[in-house]
Amino acid sequence: MIRLTIAPRPRAWIGAEVLIVLGLSLGQSAIYSILSILDRLTRPEALSQQSSQLNSSVTPDRPWLDLSYQIVNIAFPLVPVALVLYLLAQRNAIGIRSPFRLIGFDLHRPAIDLGLGALLALCIGIPGLGLYLGARALGLNTQVQASGLADNWWTIPVLVLSATQNAVLEEVIMLGFLYTRFRQLNWAWPVIIIVSAVIRGSYHLYQGFGGFAGNLIMGVIFGLVYLKWRRVMPLIITHTLLDVSAFVGYALLAPHVSWL
Repeated sequence: MIRLTIAPRPRAWIGAEVLIVLGLSLGQSAIYSILSILDRLTRPEALSQQSSQLNSSVTPDRPWLDLSYQIVNIAFPLVPVALVLYLLAQRNAIGIRSPFRLIGFDLHRPAIDLGLGALLALCIGIPGLGLYLGARALGLNTQVQASGLADNWWTIPVLVLSATQNAVLEEVIMLGFLYTRFRQLNWAWPVIIIVSAVIRGSYHLYQGFGGFAGNLIMGVIFGLVYLKWRRVMPLIITHTLLDVSAFVGYALLAPHVSWL
């Protein structure tokens, strides 16, 4: 019987892989977000008087085409997720095993994942809303319009799918992939947690400094939970629940309240 042995890769290769993945996904978003906040800070109007719109309609006068755009905008950002799963399947520090099991992106224990994810969502959601409103009151954040979709039969399903896509993209890359690769580079866990959290906060800077701070804190909490359980699935559930609440809640409440 022939046994195949995979030699460890040079650290430079691992570092290049991380930079390529980030350059194709959330690292690219972080750069654009930094440019966005610089743009906002150099405008004549105050940051709190500006708005950031998520989930925007592309062709609101043609709902069927708008739906097509929304589906494409949800699907293509998941390509980097497929890429990192492929890369993790090729070589990892633990040996040849499923990349899904390696980072806990599976349905191996759904009840525990769902319970932990829902509990974290409750613990993070209310303080997060308070931080957002406080940052706006202090002039440190834009008004975040979490849904700019026209009122169609497919609006709520698309918002739910968008929330799920955000969660899968961010947690698989920022936790499952980066934590694995940074550890292979022999980085200390506190450094890994902080670097990942700073990147997470950076690609939310377009919202303002409240968005940066809130997501940085969430990144640290998520990192600690991931190190405890070594599974991204409960954190994907948490992130999905938070975004569904924000997207769908805004779509339903914004026409009736002024404080959003």
